[in-house]
Amino acid sequence: MSADVAAATARRNAFAGVPFTRLLDMRREFSEGGRARFVIDARPELQNIIGAMHGGVVATLLDVAMASAAVSKVDFEMTAVTLSMNSTFIRPGHGRLTADGNVLDVDDAVALCQASVVDEDGSLVARALGSFRYLPHR
Repeated sequence: MSADVAAATARRNAFAGVPFTRLLDMRREFSEGGRARFVIDARPELQNIIGAMHGGVVATLLDVAMASAAVSKVDFEMTAVTLSMNSTFIRPGHGRLTADGNVLDVDDAVALCQASVVDEDGSLVARALGSFRYLPHR
């Protein structure tokens, strides 16, 4: 494998090295062409007092799905950091949660993205709109 191919593979798989998402056991199903999907299974340590997934877990899913969609839009050549995120929580989420994010527009190195989270029954749990600044990899 050439050095360029190895570097591109490492950038594409950088998500797997993020300690926080590993702690949550968040899994990427895909991230390509400005779209991304992540899943996380419910477990007691991620739940709130009513037995639903904690809002912080839901917000993290929204954020990561949008950021991953943004970096996939530029074929993982850049990273993306959150500038803003406006989330709306619709109902408590139970069981496996699935987040889908996509890029709406890119302008002046900022990606405008949206995401939604559904629970294992397919019910809408939350939505978000966010902006992400592209930055070079470290």
